[in-house]
Amino acid sequence: MKLRDNFKRKTIDRLDYRYHLLLLIVPICLFVLLFIFNAPTEGWTILPLLFVCIIYIFAYSLIYYLHQGRLTRLWEHLEQVVTINDAIYELAHLSSHYKNEHAFLDALLNKAVYVINGAEMGSIIKVNEANNKLHFESVVGLDLAKLRQLDFTLEQTFEYRLTKGRCDQVVVINDMKNINAASTLTEDDQRVLLTVSKQPIRSTLSSPIRIDGKLYGMLNLDSSSLGAFSDYDRNLVSILTHEASNAIALYQKSQQITKLANFDPLTGLYNRKNFEDELHHWQHKPHLGSFLIIIDMDNLKAINDAYGHQTGDIAIKRTATAILTYWQNKGIISRFGGDEFVALCHGPLTQIEQDLDNMRKTLNQGSELSLAFSFGIAPFETDWYQSFKTADHAMYEQKRAKKKAIKALETFAVKAQ
Repeated sequence: MKLRDNFKRKTIDRLDYRYHLLLLIVPICLFVLLFIFNAPTEGWTILPLLFVCIIYIFAYSLIYYLHQGRLTRLWEHLEQVVTINDAIYELAHLSSHYKNEHAFLDALLNKAVYVINGAEMGSIIKVNEANNKLHFESVVGLDLAKLRQLDFTLEQTFEYRLTKGRCDQVVVINDMKNINAASTLTEDDQRVLLTVSKQPIRSTLSSPIRIDGKLYGMLNLDSSSLGAFSDYDRNLVSILTHEASNAIALYQKSQQITKLANFDPLTGLYNRKNFEDELHHWQHKPHLGSFLIIIDMDNLKAINDAYGHQTGDIAIKRTATAILTYWQNKGIISRFGGDEFVALCHGPLTQIEQDLDNMRKTLNQGSELSLAFSFGIAPFETDWYQSFKTADHAMYEQKRAKKKAIKALETFAVKAQ
């Protein structure tokens, strides 16, 4: 019950009135005893004793007031830390609801601006590990289009300069104009940085975001007021950034798991499970028709036997690329496994057949590796299994026809000899 009362009162700890009485009465009794035993036998007065007791009561009250003030500040700090943890937990828990990493970072930045009292605006800047180029990924209250016109590197940031290249701590800038004036940025770039918001940025708090020991980017929180951020804010943002790093890492891992569960790792196409799930959302267009196409490579086994499975993987990826070239925006494309691809596209049928002919030509151009495929087409309305069966039968009929033609040619060649 006491713990619950403390939460209601928004205090970390409080003393019961009995402890106050004990801490007041016991010392005063000691003062009285000492005074009695050490007072002169004649001519003494009680005024010095009253004076000492009043000073003690005043000092006790002052110390208690200061102590309670400190506990109140600690409680406020605890509340903000809990708010930060709740915000990051919410983001991590709902990470699968964001369509991409950009949307996730937008949500993260909005939470950061909300929980840090002095922040009015902010940005998340990603760092290209290969060349240290900076890219503004998300903003709040700033002109993203202008910021993305800037061409600058990590070495030109005040985070890099103030930490001597380590980029391992939160830094606070309470006069942005002076700090930018000392940088190697052009005057135009400095002007852009100071005018990308409706009100000039005067204070900035910057914190590095590290994932798996590598610098992922930086979280910047901005204010139009001078001296908007304190060491207290610096500590809060340090906690926020640490939790944000974990949330981003968790989001990236969840996306990787989703990708592995729904996409073919070699080609990036839908796998069979994801393809069949997407069938339920297929939008029919009666004036064009819908067609299921099965494509099966003709000579993958021969390529694997002659050149190895790595070359076979290259052949599979080339076939997938050729299919995507013509149908990426026209339907659902998947690799069902091995050398078999399945696509669901809108018609007309003549256009699909023309695309397949163009795919054949594409696969035989500019490469020593000769690739060929057979295909089957079937109309698709609602019965997926029947359409698949029809297209699969047509594809195998085409394969058998090709084998018969090759065998006839070989027989003719033998007879000719």
